[in-house]
Order: sequence, then C-alpha cells, then structure tokens
Amino acid sequence: MDDRVVITGIGMVTAVGRDRESTWNAVKAGRNGVSKLCGMPGIPDGLLLGATVEGVGLDRYGDRNFPIALAAAREALDDSRLDLKRVDRSRIAHSYGTCGGPTPWMAEEYARRDGTTQIKPWWENLLYSAVPTRVANRLGIYGPRMVNSTACATGSIATISGMRAILDGQCDIAFVGSAQTLHPILSAGFYNMRVLANADDPASACRPFDVNRTGFVMGEGAATLVLERLSSARARGASIYAEILGGALMSDSTHVTDLSADSRPLTHLLARTLRKSNLVPSDVAYINAHGTGTKQNDAMETRGIRAAFGSAANHLCVSTIKANLGHLVNAAGAVELAITAMALRDGFAPPTVNLTHPDPDCDLDCVPLVGRRRALEHAVKISIAFGGHLAAVALRRWSGAGERCEPAPAAVAAVAARRMAA
Repeated sequence: MDDRVVITGIGMVTAVGRDRESTWNAVKAGRNGVSKLCGMPGIPDGLLLGATVEGVGLDRYGDRNFPIALAAAREALDDSRLDLKRVDRSRIAHSYGTCGGPTPWMAEEYARRDGTTQIKPWWENLLYSAVPTRVANRLGIYGPRMVNSTACATGSIATISGMRAILDGQCDIAFVGSAQTLHPILSAGFYNMRVLANADDPASACRPFDVNRTGFVMGEGAATLVLERLSSARARGASIYAEILGGALMSDSTHVTDLSADSRPLTHLLARTLRKSNLVPSDVAYINAHGTGTKQNDAMETRGIRAAFGSAANHLCVSTIKANLGHLVNAAGAVELAITAMALRDGFAPPTVNLTHPDPDCDLDCVPLVGRRRALEHAVKISIAFGGHLAAVALRRWSGAGERCEPAPAAVAAVAARRMAA
C-alpha cells in the first residue's frame, strides 16, 4: 500500500479573495480584509470588527456556510483536474468541519415555531453534518464521511482524518476542509469573553506577536484541499502542491479557554509531529502559527515552539494571517494549511501584518509587515483551539510544485486505476 499522501487541489473563499490565487496574492501583499461589522441582529453597528466574505447569498435555510463551502470544494475539484466520471466515487472520502448546522435558520424557526410535530427538514439541519453532507452530495462523492467540530482546530483535524483514511486503505482521495461564517451568537460570545480586538482603524486592530496586541478579529471563509494517494496522483498526471508528511493531535486540559503557562502540551505536540513526519527541528523552515493576537496565546505559542525546536527556532520563519483574514475559527486550520502549502509552492513566507513593535516574549522571526522569499522545503501548521484541542500538520514541498506529474507507466497506472475501481 502506497503510504504517501499529497495535495493535488486547493479551493478557498476568504475576505480578501473569492478564490485560491486571489487570496494567496492578497496574503503575500499583506492586504487587509477587516472592517466594522454592521447589520448583525442585536449588536450595535460598528461595535465589533470582522473580515467578512462579501456578495455571498443565503441558501434556502438562511445559511451562508453552505454556499462558501461548496464554492471552495468546487474550486478544489477543478484545480485537481479530477474527473469524477472516470473514478470510483465510493473511494473518495469527505472529511469536513463546521460550527454546526444553519444556525440563523434554526434561530428564526424556533422564534416562530407553532407547535408542529413535523421533523423534516428540522432533523437534517440540526446536525453538525448538515453542511458537509450537502457539499458531498452536491459533488456526488460517497466514500467515507467524517465530520468534526473542534473549534479552531477543526480544519487541521479534518485534514489529519482524511490523511488517515487514505493511509488506512479506506479511500484513495479525500476532500478535506472547513467553513465558517459570522453569527451574532458567536460574535457576542467572543465579545463577552473579552478576547476581541477593537480600534478606530479596523485594519490595524489585530496585532499578533506585537507588544500592543489586544485580541483577535473574527473572520469568514472556507477552504477545501484534495488529498490523494501518491500513486493515484501519478497515474493521472496530477499537479502536486505538497506532501503531507504527518500530523499529530493532543489536548491541553488546563481550562476550556486558557492554556498551560509552561506550554508543555504544545511542546509535546510539535515534538510528536516532527517524529511522526521523520523530521528533525532543523529541517523545518516555516511555521504557520495559530497566532491569534491575544496576550496569552502568542506568548505561549512562542514558548512551545522554542522548547520543541531548540536552537533551530532561531532560523525559523513564523507568521500568522489572522490580522488580515481574521480568525476563521472552525475554518482557520483549513485556510491556513492551504496558505502553508502555497507558501511552500512559491518559496515565500507570508508576512504578519501590523507587527510594528515585536513583543520581547515573542522572540521569533515573525516576518513583520513584509513577506519574504526563502527556500522552504518543510513547513508546520499549528492549530490551538478553545476546548483544549491541539493539532499540527507537517508538509514537504513537492519538487516541481505546481507542475503536472509525468503520468505513470501504463502498467503502474493500470494497477492504480484498478485499485480505485475496486
């Protein structure tokens, strides 16, 4: 069994771009998508900040998660050049995460409920699997389906689950990712937790790793990555962004919202990720940090990276895109992993915007203000979530990334095709 998994397609929808390349170009340039939020029921206009996806309509349930999730999935499918008519779709998995079903629709329906005992369509839309199921059905893929909702680690965990499904022989291809849109309930919760940044100038409000940081700004977006067994990708001459070398999961049981002051859980997570990926600290050139812009997270993440990487931490580029794309919560891991893969493809470490006065407690090279060209061979994506969920994924740049593979010899291609049709 081929034990290598590669990324052959990426789709993204964010506040700074409605597709993969426009988002990546905006990230490289440090463009900002944050503005004052208006029109949120129960919340005064301009009180909160966020990076919203404009121009996305509601589906029939009043939900915006499904439209952006489907758009990202379709772009990833197109990017992968996978012809669903020529493969066994029962060998294509879907591993996806959201924050639940269409919350706005449910809130409205509960408000006007008339006592009816009708279940459908209530039942299917109360499920956390509502959006992922509808996306998979629309694509017409019916292999294993996996759904998780683990806050800010959702996208990374979905990716690890998809990778494991391929390595375990459950499928040959996996569509993985996550989506998130803003809602007054979520927004009010973060506001009451006092973790949100605010400023007269929305674009400069979130300042990860900066001594003057005050919190994060919320964001919207979605990303889908197509993971594929290497033999399958080679057999059809697919383009490859990067190889997924490994991933690890752990938890921090300190508190539902607080993290261990000594960073030991994160240190263990990173050490385990390197070990499972057959890497040593000096192999890694870039880390896409969780980097929320809160006082506690950024300092703790710095300590964890330093403890896990030792002296090699001095040579890392470490950056975060949350200052300009917002904190996408459930979608953060998928969007940021997609950005990490594109950073490897182009040999470019994206900047941490608004980092004008680095905090001495965050003493890594956090790529302030301006991105940097650099040979990037290996990278790690870190996700740190409310509830104590920790996840990390290690990637390797694919030689000739962005170029199509030479199709495998006919005999090998035939074996791969039979496996996918089995």
